[in-house]
Amino acid sequence: MLRPTPTSPANIKTQTSSYASGQFFGPSDEEQQMALLTLSHTPLEDQLYRAMLSQVAGREQSSEAFSIRGLSRLTGINSSSTIRRALVGLIRKLSIESASAVEREDRVYQIFKPEEIFERRRAFGIPPIPVEIEVHKRGGSFDRAIERVAYSNNLSRREAQVALACAEGMTNAEIGQRLNVGEHTVKFHLRNIFAKFGVRRRTELISRLLVREDTARGD
Repeated sequence: MLRPTPTSPANIKTQTSSYASGQFFGPSDEEQQMALLTLSHTPLEDQLYRAMLSQVAGREQSSEAFSIRGLSRLTGINSSSTIRRALVGLIRKLSIESASAVEREDRVYQIFKPEEIFERRRAFGIPPIPVEIEVHKRGGSFDRAIERVAYSNNLSRREAQVALACAEGMTNAEIGQRLNVGEHTVKFHLRNIFAKFGVRRRTELISRLLVREDTARGD
């Protein structure tokens, strides 16, 4: 049974919260929040979410009527069934909410901001971000790694997990143990990650994820 939709605290914009096992990035860290949210969505869900969020933000409101055809124009996704699956995924992950009680061509959706989504997920007892991401260390250069993994090269969710574990300095065996997969599977994902980042070695990948751009250029 679906529980009532949790309401955000009145002081959400100034509130700093805590994850169960790490730091919750506050409202001043909007890019970091969006990066963490991206890692909880599939690529198609994230593409759809960003398009819907941009649409309502441009009109300074939080809800709007969207049709499948209109969402197709916004995102360039031509498959209506793909859009519907992504909408269902976003609703289940509490990133959006359908405000229309009946099935119709244009349905009203409320689009929540990242910080609101994290609060909603905690209220429902759902981890705000994937557990596999939560275990990573936070702060400084590792925050950059999270953003670069989230925004770069269209990594799959599993590839993102492997890349962040690699940036943490874990061996293939340790990554496999954490993700409950074999070393051969880890190596397979690393090959794909190397190709997407345009690197050939593990050390190059770690540098790409952790080093500041101005430092890498020698500025």
